[in-house]
Amino acid sequence: MKLAYSAASPYVRKVTACAIKRGINDKIERVKIATTDPALLQYNPLSKVPTLITDDGLCIYDSPVICEYIDGVGPAPRLFPAPGAARWKALTQMALGDGILDATQPRRRELTLPQDEGRKAYIALQQGKVKQALAVLEKEADTLGELATIGEITVGCALGYLDFRYPNEPWRPGHPKLTAWYEKVVKLPPLAETMPVG
Repeated sequence: MKLAYSAASPYVRKVTACAIKRGINDKIERVKIATTDPALLQYNPLSKVPTLITDDGLCIYDSPVICEYIDGVGPAPRLFPAPGAARWKALTQMALGDGILDATQPRRRELTLPQDEGRKAYIALQQGKVKQALAVLEKEADTLGELATIGEITVGCALGYLDFRYPNEPWRPGHPKLTAWYEKVVKLPPLAETMPVG
């Protein structure tokens, strides 16, 4: 398999963390490519990373779909639970983690542009989404395990991205249970081996 990636992408980190957790990371060849590179279009018409190219030439995107594909490779315990309450919980946590990323990634671009009222309102809206998501995760922190599901991995990657890109907006104050959970799981291989740098 080949993975088109960008080193700083939290969505790529999520895919890699899943591959590490399932013990198949060494089966994935990395192809570093910019989303502005026209070559990416032959694999993904949206020109986004991550994009996975399977051994039989199937192109898969984006991160939730790639993670589910990876979850079917090899004999390791599944990150996507079987149908039922546990699956809905894991998928909802994944959506919450992805929502944090979706609210923070584009905001970085907005901060570099002239700060008119519309842009300030947009930034505040995205900050509010992250704040609300963190409040929900704090309430649910006691139910989070040791990166056993796609939801827990995604939440871990989202919190790590907040540390990486927004160190001036610390998320830990007011979230002691979530902080305790994160400080424990960030030492586990899926997160420890994918820590963003730079």
